Amino acid sequence: MIGLFNLSFRYKVPLWGGGLIVVTAMAVSAALMVQAYDDLHSDLLTSSSSLARMLAKSLFPAMLNDEVWRAFEIIRAPLHGKPLDDLIQPELILALDRQQRVFVSSQPGAFPMLADVRQFGPELTRLAQEITAAPAPDAAAVEMSGAHRMYVAVPISDAGERVGSLVIVHSNDWILPRFRSIAWRGAMIGLLVLAVLLPINWYWAQRMAVPLVDLSRSIADVAKGVTAPDPPRGYPYRDELGQLFEAYGVMVKALHDKHLLEQGMIRSERLAAIGRLSAGLAHEINNPLGGMLVALNNFKLRGGHDERTMKTMTMLERGLAQIRETVNAMLVEAKVKSRNFGPLDVDDVHTLLMGEAHKRSVHIQFDSDLIAPLALPANLVRQILMNLLLNALQAADASSTVRCTLRRTDQGLTIESENTGLPVPEEVMSHLFEPFVSGREGGNGLGLWIIYQIVSQLGGEIAAHSRDSVTRFFIVLPLGELS
Repeated sequence: MIGLFNLSFRYKVPLWGGGLIVVTAMAVSAALMVQAYDDLHSDLLTSSSSLARMLAKSLFPAMLNDEVWRAFEIIRAPLHGKPLDDLIQPELILALDRQQRVFVSSQPGAFPMLADVRQFGPELTRLAQEITAAPAPDAAAVEMSGAHRMYVAVPISDAGERVGSLVIVHSNDWILPRFRSIAWRGAMIGLLVLAVLLPINWYWAQRMAVPLVDLSRSIADVAKGVTAPDPPRGYPYRDELGQLFEAYGVMVKALHDKHLLEQGMIRSERLAAIGRLSAGLAHEINNPLGGMLVALNNFKLRGGHDERTMKTMTMLERGLAQIRETVNAMLVEAKVKSRNFGPLDVDDVHTLLMGEAHKRSVHIQFDSDLIAPLALPANLVRQILMNLLLNALQAADASSTVRCTLRRTDQGLTIESENTGLPVPEEVMSHLFEPFVSGREGGNGLGLWIIYQIVSQLGGEIAAHSRDSVTRFFIVLPLGELS
């Protein structure tokens, strides 16, 4: 029984509603059947009493003048043909004299004249006793518990003179066929009502219970810490349940806003810590960088160097400048004045990454359609490519290929990287571009954060997708003015 109460509302409401409908229908049907039986019994008494009074009035002169044949014709008349005025036809009619003897009967073979009625069984004996003990002034029903017949007795009298009693006998079996017919029709109507009400009850119970079940699940998700659970199915009405759904929506929105505010505060605290760390690092890095750049510039000014040496010095100079711009990006400074990004920068990045790719047995492939410099700061874009592809190389499977595609479009420069390897976990994906968040063992969680800072500084967009062992990053950088 307890398990029935523990059922989901989706089943409990329609089951309880359906059970209530069935019990109500059965109770109403039972009451109507009892009423129908009482009505049949009452109709039988009314019909018999009417017939008894009519026959008693006609029998009085015949019994007074001892006209037996005339009396027999009178009591036999109702038993032939259709009863008058829809009177219910009796099984037996007896005319008794003052001594409770048979004066005449509708069945003279079974109840001969002048026979004492008490000799025909206990029921007629009790009937004679009832008539003798309390002679009714009018027609009266004599009902005996356990009797197979019902008796209606009426005095045969006129002007105060009584010559005997008239007894009309009905079998109780007469009521049962009619009662069965009425009960059958009532049962059919009840089944029809149930066939209509039960589906309606199920439909409305589902309309109310299913949203409640969904609301319960959503609340359980909130209790587990999900701040933006799937919304429950809509409930279009403005009753108490509709107001509950509206209040739930307000609560979830407030919790979600609170969660976003907390995340923002945590992120701000992290950024503040990174800013303090970066400020100290910048001071320690920029000073020796400046000295190295000055030394390289003096070396180039002295001249007399071969082409290969000059090419190496130029690459070193670009690399040191990139380090300086990286420090500036970590400080989230304003856009840094720099030369324009061009095809040679793509070649530099490719050359610089070849050693790392060879070390990890990974092939790196560039696909670029750049033929001229773009209005983008070269150092920052190089830093984006270096960090993005270093992450891809470190996450790629051995003997696989890391692909990098660069395209000039109407939106600006699009950069896409792709590698195969372990997918990024879902719990990391939502915090992928935050500092100190890494999906790789041994990672420091700064590479993608630096990329995000530079892309944001340049007014671009970045997106990541990881599915079926394939991880893709897609970056769009709007073009500015050529320097």
